[in-house]
Amino acid sequence: MVERMNPALPISQQCRLLALPRSSVYRKPAEVGAEDLAIMGLIDRHYLARPYYGSRRIAAWLATQGHRVNRKRVQRLMRRLGLAAIYQRPNTSKPAEAHKIYPYLLRGLAIERVNQVWCSDVTYIPIPTKAPSSPVTILPVP
Repeated sequence: MVERMNPALPISQQCRLLALPRSSVYRKPAEVGAEDLAIMGLIDRHYLARPYYGSRRIAAWLATQGHRVNRKRVQRLMRRLGLAAIYQRPNTSKPAEAHKIYPYLLRGLAIERVNQVWCSDVTYIPIPTKAPSSPVTILPVP
């Protein structure tokens, strides 16, 4: 796509026309070495047996197999293979059973004039005095 040898246009203009970052044209990704390919094969086979292992446990397992590999290298190789540990993630989107869901009363209502709908907000603001303060703000909804 980009003509590197004897270009009619400078490489920066070619990149701008192709909507490519200029830095990506000059840099070629490094090829995967033979040692990395061998370790990737071991990781892939072990992942099939134990998909719940993350990079730490796979690095420890590789050490028992005689491959002294850094955990960050295992992370990089697992990312390259598209592997991630399978584990139960937290369910933070489920509401509590005791939580009451209030209906939205303005659904289907066309707000067409000023002062048709108002809202209020009660916010507790701690002030360094002896009595707590709870200012109430009433705002018109635009």
